[in-house]
Amino acid sequence: MRGPGGELRRWLDPRYVWRRALHNLPAKVLALLVAVTLWFVATSDRRANVEQGFDVPVTVADTTGGRGEGTRAVSGLTPATVRVTLSGRPERLQELTGDDVRAVVDVTGVPEGSFTLPVTVEPPTGTTLREGRPRRVQGFVDTRLTRSLPVTLSVATPPETSLPRYSVSPDGATVGGPGRVVREVARLVSTPLSLAPGDEREAALIALDTEGEPVSGVTVTPASVTVRRLDTGELPVKAVRVVLSDPPAGLRVTSVSVQPSSVRLIAAPELLARLREVTGAVTYREGTYTAPVTLRVPAGAQALETVSVRLTVERRAATTRAADPASGAGVGDSAP
Repeated sequence: MRGPGGELRRWLDPRYVWRRALHNLPAKVLALLVAVTLWFVATSDRRANVEQGFDVPVTVADTTGGRGEGTRAVSGLTPATVRVTLSGRPERLQELTGDDVRAVVDVTGVPEGSFTLPVTVEPPTGTTLREGRPRRVQGFVDTRLTRSLPVTLSVATPPETSLPRYSVSPDGATVGGPGRVVREVARLVSTPLSLAPGDEREAALIALDTEGEPVSGVTVTPASVTVRRLDTGELPVKAVRVVLSDPPAGLRVTSVSVQPSSVRLIAAPELLARLREVTGAVTYREGTYTAPVTLRVPAGAQALETVSVRLTVERRAATTRAADPASGAGVGDSAP
């Protein structure tokens, strides 16, 4: 029998090791190739998967009392989107956008008022969710409100030689959404249009607050109106300057602002050709005030605007001189 030392010396002998390595070499190589192949097949999906981030809009779910979304609404959702990281095959991720991923905050049973709730991300088929940030969002649950408002038409400034007329259909719309947001809407305005005579176009409606700023988070129904220009073209119209009549002798004007400073007159072309200005009469009195201006329009002409004026009027100073004893007449009784 060989001792332990002899066995060790044999394994340390390079010739013995080489003979053992060459023993059944084809079978060993085949087994190694099979093992490597199986490893590649088993891990191919894992090695091929990549990660990609998406900005996903947060969707609100609310089935409180089985009433659905018709009676309650959510506003002030912060943030409105979450950053979602998905893992999957490159070709699958390239097909996706943020709209293909669902990020849901469920407010079912949440009382009206502010809330902070978790967001549930639903990854599309063929992908795996890696991360979603932030995990919670804030918002405000409110009663859904609907209001009806007239439509205010917005058009480009027409040429001074035209008098356009428009029709809007429909002339009113409804605004729906969270109550506290809907109450901010002061008016509905159509997007500005520039129409030629007889043209007809669709104009989107914009909800504005009292400051003229757009109000987001509301739904306008219908979302647009049909605007049609009814006039057939240019009319004999001309803009002329407004000149105020002189104040009485005892008064003088220290400040004047006429609004507008010119008016459009409609008249026969030959009459318009002779007009350069139009006189406006105003009642003068001491003080600072706003007064209407009465336009002295020539016969056959008509003004298309009304005019007002902001005035500051003072009384002229009067001086009295001492009487001349020689002549008996006052010297410089008054000075304008």
